[in-house]
Parts: sequence; C-alpha cells; structure tokens
Amino acid sequence: MGFFTFEKRERITKRREFVNLNLHGKRCYARSFAVISKQNGRDITRLGISVGKKVGNPVKRNRIKRMIREFFRHSKGQIPKGYDIMIVALKKGDEFPFLKVQDELADLILKNDALFS
Repeated sequence: MGFFTFEKRERITKRREFVNLNLHGKRCYARSFAVISKQNGRDITRLGISVGKKVGNPVKRNRIKRMIREFFRHSKGQIPKGYDIMIVALKKGDEFPFLKVQDELADLILKNDALFS
C-alpha cells in the first residue's frame, strides 16, 4: 500500500477502545476540535473520529469526517507512532473550511508535545 492510505488497521473501530481512550487519554482543545491521545503499545498510530449530531446535518458531519481523515492521511508521517488519537468535532465549529481544519489540527497534533509525552 502507498504512504498516503488510510488502512483498516489504522482505525479505531471498537466502542470499548473509544471508551478507554476517552477515560484515560490526554486531552487538548482548540476552537472547533478536541484531541484525545493515549499510547497503544503498537507500532502504528490509529485514528478515531467523533462528530456529534449537534454539529450539523448528516452531510455536514460526513464532510467534517472526510476532512479529518484527509488531514491524517497526509500528516501521519509527522505524528509519533504508537498512539491512539481521537478527534472530536465540537458544536462551536459552525464553519469548517478545509484550510481552517488543517491549521487547527496541525496546531493541536503536530505542534503540541503535551499529547505525546
């Protein structure tokens, strides 16, 4: 597979993994997103996405999820390996242009050492 893929093994899919990450992970907030991270004891970084119904209609929620996945695909080489990361879209983020999503997530994930210590 290519470097810019988002494979099944890179996804957090089980409810118990989301709950465990939510209970024991480190949190960091921005205006439109919250990021929760925790070591997973594996050699890959996995991504989980949560977008609640308060954010918008299904079309808007799916668009936000696509943008988050796209950010992860292009940035996973810069993210430390061995972590589970959950990105939660917050209700406050009414407008989600792609460049804003990239900037906020880059500030939270790539430039924040507190999440990965």
